[in-house]
Parts: sequence; structure tokens; C-alpha cells
Amino acid sequence: MALQWVILTWIVAAEAALALLVTLPWPRLIKSQIVSLTSLILQPAASVLFFAAFQLLDLYWKNEHRLMCTSEICTSEERTRYEKSMFKAQRNAILCVSACLLYWCISRICKYHKVIKELEEAEKRLKDN
Repeated sequence: MALQWVILTWIVAAEAALALLVTLPWPRLIKSQIVSLTSLILQPAASVLFFAAFQLLDLYWKNEHRLMCTSEICTSEERTRYEKSMFKAQRNAILCVSACLLYWCISRICKYHKVIKELEEAEKRLKDN
């Protein structure tokens, strides 16, 4: 596994852990602290989207220029190597898509928490008046 895929794997694991932290039912004070910290992390972490998109483009280019091994001339070893590279490409594409999807989910969850907090504050102001 090349270095960029190891990095992307760790990024996906970190995003999954962060998504789990944001969605767990914490007390209100802890939840607001976690959401605010996550919101601060989200803007610099947007580079993950560009990294994943670049890796997807690289996978597409490699797939278009890959030597096909579908004829009967190929040996079983060449066919196995071809299938293995296809499985790796599919795994890497799933990694890229999951990195983008997890980032989007985390950002939407943080946005919804902010909207809920603003609505609660507006409701509190209206009750006080």
C-alpha cells in the first residue's frame, strides 16, 4: 500500500472517530465543546476533499491506461495480478468516497448543532420578553 493510501486510511479512521464523538449523546456542555472544536478543525481539514479528489482522478487515469488482460493469451499469473490491481483500485476508490462523505456528514452535523443552539437562544429570548 502506497503512502498516500495509508494517509487516506488514517484520515478516514480519524473522521469516523470524530463523527462518532459528535453524534454520541453527551451532556449539553460537553456536546457544545466538542462541536465547537470540531467546527474549528473542519476548515483546515477541507484539504482532505482536494486530496481525495486528486486520488480519484489518479485512479481513473490509471484505469483508463491499464493494460487489459482479458484474452486467452494471458497467463494465470498475469490475470491474477490484473484482478488484484482492480481490487486495490476499487478499495482505494471506496476510501476516497468515504473520506468525502464522512467530511460532509461531520460538517452537516456541526451546522445542525449550531442551528439548534441558535434556535434555543431565540426561544429563550422570546420567553424572557
